[in-house]
Amino acid sequence: MNITAYTVEKINDPFGILTGDRYELLLELENDEEDELFEDGDVQIKALYKIEDGEEQLVKYDLIKTSDGAVLDFELEDEEIETVRAFCSKHCQEALDNE
Repeated sequence: MNITAYTVEKINDPFGILTGDRYELLLELENDEEDELFEDGDVQIKALYKIEDGEEQLVKYDLIKTSDGAVLDFELEDEEIETVRAFCSKHCQEALDNE
């Protein structure tokens, strides 16, 4: 999996319902024509990442078809999930820096 571009944004919780800090990341993936995931075009990952009391967690991710925004019914393999988690951990600080 090769991430070619991304955006990161801290999710504001004006009501104080959520614990910790939450971030939404949109990761653009390099199209691998041999991967069935890409048979209908480009794919992005929309990830929700949480940091609370020094603990970090990839809460959720969705694979999204870039052309129409449809959520794809695929799951990442364990090593791909770890790649996404590590990427989120590395880049969440940027959302704070941009506030």
